[in-house]
Amino acid sequence: MTRLALLVPGGRGQLGSDLAALADQVGLLHAPGSAELDVTDVGAVDDAVSSFALAALDAGLRPVLVNASAHTAVDAAESEPDRAFAINATGAGQLAKAAVANGVPMLHVSTDYVFPGDGTRPYEPSDPTGPKSVYGKSKLAGEQEVLGAGEQTWVIRTAWVYGATGGNFVKTMAKLEGQRETLSVVDDQRGSPTWSADLAAGLLELAGAVVGDTPPAQRVLHGTNAGETTWYGFTRAIFEELGADPDRLQPCTTADFPRPAPRPAYSVLSGAAWAEAGLTPLRPWREALSAAFATVGPQLRP
Repeated sequence: MTRLALLVPGGRGQLGSDLAALADQVGLLHAPGSAELDVTDVGAVDDAVSSFALAALDAGLRPVLVNASAHTAVDAAESEPDRAFAINATGAGQLAKAAVANGVPMLHVSTDYVFPGDGTRPYEPSDPTGPKSVYGKSKLAGEQEVLGAGEQTWVIRTAWVYGATGGNFVKTMAKLEGQRETLSVVDDQRGSPTWSADLAAGLLELAGAVVGDTPPAQRVLHGTNAGETTWYGFTRAIFEELGADPDRLQPCTTADFPRPAPRPAYSVLSGAAWAEAGLTPLRPWREALSAAFATVGPQLRP
C-alpha cells in the first residue's frame, strides 16, 4: 500500500482535527490551523506546499493536500462577502495552484450549499448548481478555482457536518436540551447529517486512491453519511442519544426562524459516484450519530 503524506490546511477545525487524528495511519501529516497557515497569503501557501512536498519526497512518501480550511459562518458571510470569497474561493485556488505546481494531488472539501436546494431527489455531482447564499456562492467559486488549476484536483461536497471540535448543530441541541423544556426545530429542510470522523476516514481512503494506479475519473464526488432526515428528525435522534424525551420537540417551518442567509430546502447528496469510484460508502447517518456519542460523547455534550 502506498504510504501517504497529508497536508491539511484548516487542521484545527472540525474536519481538520479528525483528519489530524489519523496521523498514525500515514507516514507524515501536517495540519496547520489558520494562525499557522493563512490561505489568503500567496507566499505562505507556496512555501508551505513546496516544503511539504520536499519533506514527503525525502521520506519516500506520496503527498496529498486535503483542504479543510473554510469560512463556514453561513449567516456572517452575508455581511462579510469579501472575507468569505477570500478564504473559500481565492484561498482555495491558491492552494490548488501551489499543489499542481509541486505535483501534489489536492482534495478540496465543498458543500451542499452550491445547489439551489429545491430538488426532490438526491443531487448528483453533475447536477446544475445554483447557490442562493453568499457562502454557497463563495464555495462554488472555490470549486471552480480548484478544478481549473489542473487535472490532479478533486472536489468533495459534504453536508450537515458535526464533530467533537468546534461549534455545530449537535452541540447546540445538546446544550438547549438542558436549558429548555420544549424546543421547536425546523422540519422542512432535508439533508444528510455527517460525522466529521467518518468523512475524514473517507477522505483518507480517497487520498490513497488518487495516488494509486487508477485515480477516480470523476473529479467531483459527494461524501456524506447515508440516508436523509430533517433538522427536526435529526434533533429527535440527538435527544434519544442524550437519554432525553424526543416528544419535548416540536416541528416548525423555516419561515418561523428567518435567518440572514437562505437555507436549501432539500440538499441531500447522492453517494452513487463515490461508490462507483470504488470508495467505501459512509454508513447511515443514524448509525454514525450513535457511534459519535459512544466515542466522543463528552465533547458533544455541554
